[in-house]
Amino acid sequence: MTDFDRIFKQALEEYQITLDDYAVARFCKYNDLLVEWNEKINLTALTEPHDVAQKHFIDSLMLLRYADIPRGASLIDVGTGAGFPGLAVKIARLDIQLTLLDSLQKRIGFLEKVCTALELDGVTTIHSRAEDGARTELRDSFDFATARAVAPLNILCEYCLPYVKTGGSFLAMKGKTAEEELLQSQNALEQLGGRLKNIHSFPLGDAGERGIIEIEKLSPTPEKYPRKSKQIKNKPL
Repeated sequence: MTDFDRIFKQALEEYQITLDDYAVARFCKYNDLLVEWNEKINLTALTEPHDVAQKHFIDSLMLLRYADIPRGASLIDVGTGAGFPGLAVKIARLDIQLTLLDSLQKRIGFLEKVCTALELDGVTTIHSRAEDGARTELRDSFDFATARAVAPLNILCEYCLPYVKTGGSFLAMKGKTAEEELLQSQNALEQLGGRLKNIHSFPLGDAGERGIIEIEKLSPTPEKYPRKSKQIKNKPL
């Protein structure tokens, strides 16, 4: 048993997350590839076994504890980076139809290598900026969208809600500022067709307080959104 294998299993037990042996083995392989590729391209500042196990994998898996994602649901991870939370969620729930979207081709290349190595089906990788992808056939086509540590919530909503079907949800993974960001996002939710459904908070060891904000899509996002990235950042809703 490797150090990572032992540490990850301890973390699963601590956070009362149950995975079968195949999923655990896939997470261990994912960790190996993450550390290996991180020497070539900048994927993450966190590569120590404890950090990857807790702050990447466990944090991502908590999405499944707090969000009710039906069997076979479609999920897009916007600005996925090294695959968090989307790819971690997929390993635990093979039934989910996952799309990983990122603006950097090198990260997409890494994710494709991971999916091949882990023999994962039902994963689509897309090289695109978030605001551009939302103006393609991807718009209004997912049961769920998610994003982690990408931007403040009012900005993130404009990037992500256009991807979600009416009746679906956007799951924003946040830190201790979750409630504060939510208060500053009321206008964005109103303009983009969303409404707060749930907010969940949980402690994550030395990573501190974490939050998952679930925003329900009540109506189609107006065609003028998302705007160009510069507008979104300079004049957030």
